[in-house]
Amino acid sequence: MIQVTLPGTGGTQPLPDRALACMAVHTNGASLLIDCGEGTQTRLRQCGISLYKLDAVLLTHYHGDHIFGLPGLLQTMGSQNRTAPLLVAGPVGIGSVSAAMEVLAGPLPFEVQWRELHPDEGFAIGPLCVQSIPLQHRVRCLGYKIELPRAGKFDAAKAKEANIPLAYWSLLQSGQSVAGFTPDQVLGSARRGLKLVYATDTAPCESLLNAAQDADLLCMDATYADDADLPKALLYGHSTCRQAGALAAEARARCRSRRRCKANVRRLWLTHYSAAVTDTAPGLAAAQEKFAAARAGTDGMQEELEFDKV
Repeated sequence: MIQVTLPGTGGTQPLPDRALACMAVHTNGASLLIDCGEGTQTRLRQCGISLYKLDAVLLTHYHGDHIFGLPGLLQTMGSQNRTAPLLVAGPVGIGSVSAAMEVLAGPLPFEVQWRELHPDEGFAIGPLCVQSIPLQHRVRCLGYKIELPRAGKFDAAKAKEANIPLAYWSLLQSGQSVAGFTPDQVLGSARRGLKLVYATDTAPCESLLNAAQDADLLCMDATYADDADLPKALLYGHSTCRQAGALAAEARARCRSRRRCKANVRRLWLTHYSAAVTDTAPGLAAAQEKFAAARAGTDGMQEELEFDKV
């Protein structure tokens, strides 16, 4: 299971009823935050998300509406007497950002592990497999593909055939080796896991289209609700709601045509609305013309992604 929360869904500036866009992701053994704009830690608290338990903060890019909340978040973690290291990762240029953040946050009782990421770079955060996605914005920008693998089913017949004591079965089923026995001796082929993709700020692009295939959830830039704003979206490296819906639909179509996906894009959440978008309904309608499973992101939206029942 992966719990996904949108503490904020706005772009450029925080509003009284819409915080800046970010996503919190939690599963057993890992908790991470994508982007940290002004006011993010307040919204995390309101959503019931522990700042203390965060393992990582992934930054998409270094515009202020995505990073200005980070010094305060670090200070709060320090005041909670955190000692565990915190990973903060983002695209090329994080060295300059880290220097500024360390000055603003001041001395901390824990280590901040700053990591510069390159496009298509993979790494693990606990049980989660994370890969950066190059996006199309005015500056270097990365989206993130996050997957939770799922082991195969336990095969009792294999365990008996290998003369494995019953006391070891549960450990092997959980993926642990014990007394010279290994999980591959008792588990079948890996089953479909869970996959989510977070992409903002960006215009539609091929790398995102490829990453979104077979996703349980695609959360995408939908800065502009009105189709008439398409020229601005092209100019500034953003997407319209209709474009977000079209990309999700195209990812689904490619998945089907190649017959390599066990599932298609299942959900699309729209996020990073311009401050000019006071009503998300027209934009949602435009997205749903292309992809019926689209939802308008709202602050505090939360869902638990569950494994297929197989």
